[in-house]
Amino acid sequence: MQKRFLILCTENSARSQMAEGLLRSFDPNLQVFSAGTNPSDKVNPFAVQVMKEIGIDILRQYPKSVKQFIEQPFDYVITVCDNAKETCPVFIGQVKHRFHLGFEDPAAVRGTDAEVSQVFRRIRDEIRRVFHNFYSQTLTHE
Repeated sequence: MQKRFLILCTENSARSQMAEGLLRSFDPNLQVFSAGTNPSDKVNPFAVQVMKEIGIDILRQYPKSVKQFIEQPFDYVITVCDNAKETCPVFIGQVKHRFHLGFEDPAAVRGTDAEVSQVFRRIRDEIRRVFHNFYSQTLTHE
């Protein structure tokens, strides 16, 4: 049976979108969704750019409200906000396992395009490492 994932953050424009693309790249049989409590109008273009650099296309992904998933069951709900700076969303729907894997918000960084891109790359690589460890240690042992 396919495992269902919901990845949450506030705006659903960067971290959760990158995590969604990365988790799908580890195992295309997973059902992976992302959402936010206050979704942005679009996926951050820097997130699209840095994911494309590693061969993952998230261009067709779009921000969604967590409300549209409340009635759906999930095996895993993972929050990716930075606890020190943000209030993480809470999912009140049916969930078997809840995890928090926090990351700095690259969308909050200001600077030149090169500087912002560098921060997005760093956060992307952190997300890839942490989610790959999560996938390897949690899902491959079920």
